[in-house]
Amino acid sequence: MSDLAALRDAQVLVNRIVAPTPCHRWPLLCERTGADVWVKHENHTVVGAFKLRGGLVYMERLRRRLPETRGVLAATRGNHGQSVAYAAARSGLSATVVVPHGNSSEKNAAMRALGATLIEEGHDFQAALEFAQVHAQDQGLHMLPSFHEDLVSGVASYGLELFDDHDDIDTVYVPIGLGSGICAVMRARDAVNRKTRVVGVVAENAPAYALSLAEGRPVSTNSADTIADGMACRVPNNDALTEIAAGVERIVTVSDTQIRQAMRHYFTDTHNIAEGAGAAPLAALIKERDAMAGRKVSLILSGGNIDRDVFADVLASD
Repeated sequence: MSDLAALRDAQVLVNRIVAPTPCHRWPLLCERTGADVWVKHENHTVVGAFKLRGGLVYMERLRRRLPETRGVLAATRGNHGQSVAYAAARSGLSATVVVPHGNSSEKNAAMRALGATLIEEGHDFQAALEFAQVHAQDQGLHMLPSFHEDLVSGVASYGLELFDDHDDIDTVYVPIGLGSGICAVMRARDAVNRKTRVVGVVAENAPAYALSLAEGRPVSTNSADTIADGMACRVPNNDALTEIAAGVERIVTVSDTQIRQAMRHYFTDTHNIAEGAGAAPLAALIKERDAMAGRKVSLILSGGNIDRDVFADVLASD
């Protein structure tokens, strides 16, 4: 099966559940950035984020590969966990998710509402992940990773939707958490033979992938404290890093201040709610405004799941 055929196969599976998300041109964003801006609205899925696509494909293939599986476990800051809970329930599996202490209360509530058992452990995602790996083994649960071939194949469905509808995009900006989103976009681009530049975006306070790309080797950080919890990675995935290094145009680093400004701009210019990771691509485009003027650009609004009090504080700020 060719790369494109494999991605189309996953896309068919995803689209049984997830309708293609809209890609809108917003005139006020065009004015603000100086570019011809098209926003891919992954905040419009049933769980408010792109992650659901990967979870559906992973769980379907897990049932075929390991039919004896009865339960899965994953570490998450929220969107991956909602994907796991939703897809597991559809597959008749139990889902346990491990989140760090202080995680988004509203994402926690959403995961529980989708049927997941929630465990709070560790001070950040990496600590939660390390606990989850041990706990899964102790409990006989299938450990579901945050970066995996099946996850990337499912997520690539939004890249295919984007490139099928727009064959002339100059550049697409994608937030980087652990790497499934940006790798999926690059795979979709290559599979349909587009020349679109793919730009990754990381948070200044979670720069592991930017540092790793600059050094040509995995570089971990001691912390990843950012409003963009979907990008709060301090230990890069080796497979994702290799793929990113081979296909990315560049990585742009944005500050939490710039991310918060982009969240406000999304609300005022489009009346969409963007969580930190979802707003980061807009922050990066604004940072690169002069270089990108006049180009057709797509921004991946990867999710809109942010706690009400946090978003209210962002909107109240200057």
